[in-house]
Amino acid sequence: MYQAPEQLIALNKANLEIAARFAGVALEGAERMLDLQLKAARTAFADTVESAKALAAVKDLQQFAALKDSLAQPSIEKATAYAKSIYDVAAATQAELGKLVEEQVADFNKQVVAVLDRMVKNAPAGSEVGIAAVKSAIAAVNSAYDNLSKVARQFAEATQSNVEAVTRQATGGAKKGKKA
Repeated sequence: MYQAPEQLIALNKANLEIAARFAGVALEGAERMLDLQLKAARTAFADTVESAKALAAVKDLQQFAALKDSLAQPSIEKATAYAKSIYDVAAATQAELGKLVEEQVADFNKQVVAVLDRMVKNAPAGSEVGIAAVKSAIAAVNSAYDNLSKVARQFAEATQSNVEAVTRQATGGAKKGKKA
């Protein structure tokens, strides 16, 4: 099939825009991840300085035991919150990339159907059966892709629920340990 230079230029321009969108989403995700890491590093440094000051002020074993318990609880909660934040950023970036992929698959399918429709107009008599078979195969592949996408979304939702449950349990368990 022959494509005019204008069509190739338009195709290249569209592909460049798509690549830029993918790169933009990936860079935004990396930026959010780096921001989280920088904030966590600052917090960890500040906490370490405060802990060192508190340890330096300890005068007996009872103060040390009380200090140990008071320092452990916030650390567990912060580590759990950090892990959940990292997961949330990764999941959000993956969801955005997945949405872009779905858009591209849908656009590609439309283009294939349009090409097949043009072929039908120029095809010799009797070739309708072959083209119908190709369209049927494309529909089957699209259906399988849709099913896989749904399963992937359900898996992501289940994973998100599990991460939230583990976060609540870890934070709640640490709080119970502190009270005991």
